[in-house]
Amino acid sequence: MKYSPRESVWHFDPVSLNGSTMPAEARLKELKIELPRPGKALGVYKPIVVVGDLAYTSGHGPVMPDGTAVCGRLGHDLDQQAGYAAARQTGLVMLSMLRQELGSLDGIRRLVKTTGFVQATPDFKQHPAVINGFSELMRDVFGPEAGVAARSAMGVASLPAGWAVEIEAVFQLVK
Repeated sequence: MKYSPRESVWHFDPVSLNGSTMPAEARLKELKIELPRPGKALGVYKPIVVVGDLAYTSGHGPVMPDGTAVCGRLGHDLDQQAGYAAARQTGLVMLSMLRQELGSLDGIRRLVKTTGFVQATPDFKQHPAVINGFSELMRDVFGPEAGVAARSAMGVASLPAGWAVEIEAVFQLVK
């Protein structure tokens, strides 16, 4: 993999994919998944920073295609299923940002680490089940080996813009 500053895109070795039997872009089509348009940062930061063969994402939230977001507190305003859907939507937003930055999702070798934050009441205990919405999407797109990562899921008192979930991740890129 090499970056071409003139073209502002990454060029990938098509032989070395993410370990899946199908490239991620083809898998998205097969699953009939359409990615939303990438959003804008809510502050002074980069949504994705590439260092070496790793892409670090900043926290992404459940922004819908119309620009609204899934907001609320799990265990009070939202149930586990709504949180799962919010985490899946966050995954779609993150994939969109990765595609914008890298030019193609086929340049991702694997998902390395996921950290999921769930805005929840103190008695809500299903944080892992909520973040499964993100994790299962990554597994479906990148395959059962490359799409399943080390993961943390935790509850927090509040999140930016009132989001129900916020997720950050680290991806290894194809060299």
